[in-house]
Amino acid sequence: MSDGKWDQAKGKAREGLGKLTNDKKQESKGKAEQGSGKVKEKVSDTRDSVEGATEGIRESFSEDKDKNRR
Repeated sequence: MSDGKWDQAKGKAREGLGKLTNDKKQESKGKAEQGSGKVKEKVSDTRDSVEGATEGIRESFSEDKDKNRR
C-alpha cells in the first residue's frame, strides 16, 4: 500500500472515530489526513508518468543513435 493510500485509510478511520465520539477535532483531522493522502498519491502518479515518459524519450534517442551508426 502506498503512503498516499495508507494516509487516506488512516484519515478515514480517524474521521469515523471522530463521528462516533462526536469529536469534531478528530473528524477534521481525519478529513485533512485523507486530503493529504490524495495529494501524495497524485504526486506519486505524476512522478511515475514523468519517469516513464523520460525513459521513453531516452530509448527513442538511443534507437536513433544506433540507426545512424549503421
